[in-house]
Amino acid sequence: MSFLTVDQDKCKRDRVCAAECPLKLIEFNGPDSFPAAVNEAEEFCVSCGHCVSVCPNDAISVNTVNAVDCLPLNSDMLPKADQIEYFLKSRRSIRSFKDKIVDRSILEKLIDIASYAPSGHNIQPVHWLVIEDKNEVRRIAGLVVDWMHYVIENMPELAAFMHMEAICSAWDQGSDRICRDAPHIIIAHAPEAMTVSQGSCTIALNYLELAAYSMGIGACWAGYVGAAAGIFPPLMQELALPEGHKAFGAMMIGYPKYRYHKIPPRTAPRIIWR
Repeated sequence: MSFLTVDQDKCKRDRVCAAECPLKLIEFNGPDSFPAAVNEAEEFCVSCGHCVSVCPNDAISVNTVNAVDCLPLNSDMLPKADQIEYFLKSRRSIRSFKDKIVDRSILEKLIDIASYAPSGHNIQPVHWLVIEDKNEVRRIAGLVVDWMHYVIENMPELAAFMHMEAICSAWDQGSDRICRDAPHIIIAHAPEAMTVSQGSCTIALNYLELAAYSMGIGACWAGYVGAAAGIFPPLMQELALPEGHKAFGAMMIGYPKYRYHKIPPRTAPRIIWR
């Protein structure tokens, strides 16, 4: 299969594919020509699929994105703007969880949805570590407490800013404020050397959090886990990420213990218009 394949019976030569290609790798060599790849297009293509998905006639494919493999876009399935607004405003960070595991198929579905999050140059660098075992989640929380004790002793200003003494004291009294007794933790990690890794992991975890809410699953950023996972050797050893990878965020996952009934107001947006 050549890099760019065009079904000339379907193609209407409307030039939409060329207009939408982010890297301008498709050209038309005359008014009656069909789309063609520019020189070295295959080398520079990021396999975003824009050309394939924007074609209304299923006429074009590239060797990494075939039209027959793409899901059709059904506009009737898309929520209305007011529904999106309500959904986003009503989302809450969940810190109280039922003592109930989330089935692996649901966790897999959340990660599959999160894999559609955008990434710089469509590199898609995000990898996932799922801590399913609640005992292992608690072990991770304990290692974060160990890290906090180190910070309290050696970096008291940072410890005070992050309220570490109160968190450690609560832990000693049997209250987990690190992982909140969540049944699962999902960690996004990626190659540390890639400049797009941190942003890509953050966006993917945001996708995952919103997908969880849509499925009745509670989620909350495990900020203390995320902070310790990249710098505290005992926790890094416990996570055992691939060589060269770094954890760029962690999410607590479980069924919400309580329901929310109102949407609190937020601080008014602070905007500079130019």
